[in-house]
Amino acid sequence: MLTDGTTTIEHDQPSARGGLPEPAAWYAIYTRSHFENLVADQLTARGFSLFLPERGVWSKRLKTPRVMPMFPGYLFIHHGMEKKSYIEILKARGVVRVLEGGWNRLTPIADDEMDGIQRVVKAGVPVSPHPYFNHGDRVRVFDGPLTGLEGIFVRDKPNKGRLVVSINLLQTSVAVEVDAAFVAPCE
Repeated sequence: MLTDGTTTIEHDQPSARGGLPEPAAWYAIYTRSHFENLVADQLTARGFSLFLPERGVWSKRLKTPRVMPMFPGYLFIHHGMEKKSYIEILKARGVVRVLEGGWNRLTPIADDEMDGIQRVVKAGVPVSPHPYFNHGDRVRVFDGPLTGLEGIFVRDKPNKGRLVVSINLLQTSVAVEVDAAFVAPCE
């Protein structure tokens, strides 16, 4: 796994439709509790391209910093999904299912949502869990390491707030502290 939280191994997947590769898309894999790294290791060894975003947390019990999954119980796969690889993914120890449930009802995650999470990981800014919003003010950051990133702005202090970046399929979000002076409403 790379330092930015990604594992990248690319390969073409033949399709059941005439041997052409399926277009790659992002999918969420739901795992058993605390099995994210084990599943990532198994699927990486099988040649899949995975993304397991992580965040640093302070352990009060151990009094040390720890690295935890940003989305507990989930990791993300970028793959041209066809039945053979779908079954191979389900065989990995610790996998519960690929969201949305059932081979013919898989729901890809929007590329811009995954790009937002990857940019947050690469920026190395502190991240905290945040409740998912169904609606709210969408803003775009126009200065700093997150320039161009869009999300929901939640005001915490007079001059500071949090930019909430969401994965709609998981109905979960993460928040990054931003200066209110560096965000503008999306048009």
